[in-house]
Amino acid sequence: MAMIVMKDICKMYLVGDEEVHALDHASLSIDEGEFVSIIGPSGSGKSTLMNIIGCLDTADAGTYLLEDIPIEDYTENELAKIRNEKIGFVFQNFNLIPNLTAEENVELPLIYQGMKRADRAPRGEEALMQVGLDQRAKHLPTELSGGQQQRVAIARALVTQPSLILADEPTGNLDSKTSDEILQIFLDLNKQGKTIVLITHNNEIAQQASRSIHIFDGRVSEVTT
Repeated sequence: MAMIVMKDICKMYLVGDEEVHALDHASLSIDEGEFVSIIGPSGSGKSTLMNIIGCLDTADAGTYLLEDIPIEDYTENELAKIRNEKIGFVFQNFNLIPNLTAEENVELPLIYQGMKRADRAPRGEEALMQVGLDQRAKHLPTELSGGQQQRVAIARALVTQPSLILADEPTGNLDSKTSDEILQIFLDLNKQGKTIVLITHNNEIAQQASRSIHIFDGRVSEVTT
């Protein structure tokens, strides 16, 4: 079953007096349980595409169905709920709050859901265990390596038990050995049934996915790996 279906998605920005077509009639389909990479150089439209997939932004034209429901049918509050419950985000810069411990960072999405502390704690612990970091639950981000911080960020994405994980250049700030370890986590999560969309400019990383979608100048083409 298709989880994500995009047809003729267009997104334009004004840069000074110039119109920039970040997405130019982009179409793609991603099935439930797939691990798909989206690859393209800087400025190709990758981040714009991710923002629309993640309901952080909306298209100027075209249709986007998430689990068979057109995104334009949702209110802003409903979109916020989708972002918080159905989609787990992992970013290149980890985006951890420095004065919160690993477990507190992981539990943040559950706080936004209004979950009580007694219910949050076991969920946070389980998510940290999934990324092999339960022993570091009480550590602050500054006390963790880059790879460990990214594991915390992945645990935070997992804690709401989302159906989709969106990872934007998740290995961009990591050395090659740590990158391999982080990629292995995504591969393991995919084996457990998670749908994963990974944005990258690195061809080697893109090839770890079961399928690659190439984007260049806002236009999308598919290449099976």
